[in-house]
Amino acid sequence: MFSKKITTREIALMGVLMALQLILTRFLSIQTPFVRIGFSFIPTALMAMTFGPMLTGVGSLLSDFVGISLFPVTGPYFPGFSFSTFLTGVIYGWFFYKKELTWSRIIVANLLVTIIVDIFLNTLWLYMMMGPIAIAQLPLRVGKNIIQFPIKVFIMYFLGHNVVLQKQLTRFAK
Repeated sequence: MFSKKITTREIALMGVLMALQLILTRFLSIQTPFVRIGFSFIPTALMAMTFGPMLTGVGSLLSDFVGISLFPVTGPYFPGFSFSTFLTGVIYGWFFYKKELTWSRIIVANLLVTIIVDIFLNTLWLYMMMGPIAIAQLPLRVGKNIIQFPIKVFIMYFLGHNVVLQKQLTRFAK
């Protein structure tokens, strides 16, 4: 499944990024039953740049499992949201791993995550859990994504072009 052996340093880096993802998701985000505003996309993007699609997806999935197991503050576990987390990591990894982070690459990756995962799949999961009220809240969710989209794009562009950060990630992941 994975093309290379994972070193101890890479496991440690992945663990730190997963912990950061968990903290940003569970503690440093604004959460309502229908909308979550936060910055957990930052460690996900860093994982994607460093580890590729599968490891980023698996790391994000494990972070979600640990988060929901230790801090079930947002309601019962629903596997659909874990799939969404995995798919987000895979999409970012597909677009960011060992590739130049151009504006177009970052915009397309975020468009796919926003449309497929945030708007379509997560609304479907909410509908399966809560019924038609999830559809009524769709304009609020779309508005949140419209506001957050340029923020994600600019932060990811900055992360991808921060020479010091890229050197540290590359050095640590070797």
